[in-house]
Amino acid sequence: MAVKIRLKRVGAKKQPSYRVVVADSRAPRDGKFIEEIGFYNPLAQPKDIRVDIEKAEQWIKNGAQPTDTVKSLIKKYKENLAQAETENEGE
Repeated sequence: MAVKIRLKRVGAKKQPSYRVVVADSRAPRDGKFIEEIGFYNPLAQPKDIRVDIEKAEQWIKNGAQPTDTVKSLIKKYKENLAQAETENEGE
């Protein structure tokens, strides 16, 4: 079974928000999934990205393949965490 980490679309028409889920690659985009590991709201300013990094890294270690979009979201989330930590150290 090929496992992917991908986005599941939720929200109303013209108001998208997404959940970052771990799913079988054969399952439909908004269908059955194994585990929900995050959330992404592209309409918020600034964009709201929340991902459980530990769970994501564990799934990747076990062979799950993140999509390109999820890979970039995880990278941005890590950068935001690092930036927040450096700002907190300066206080």
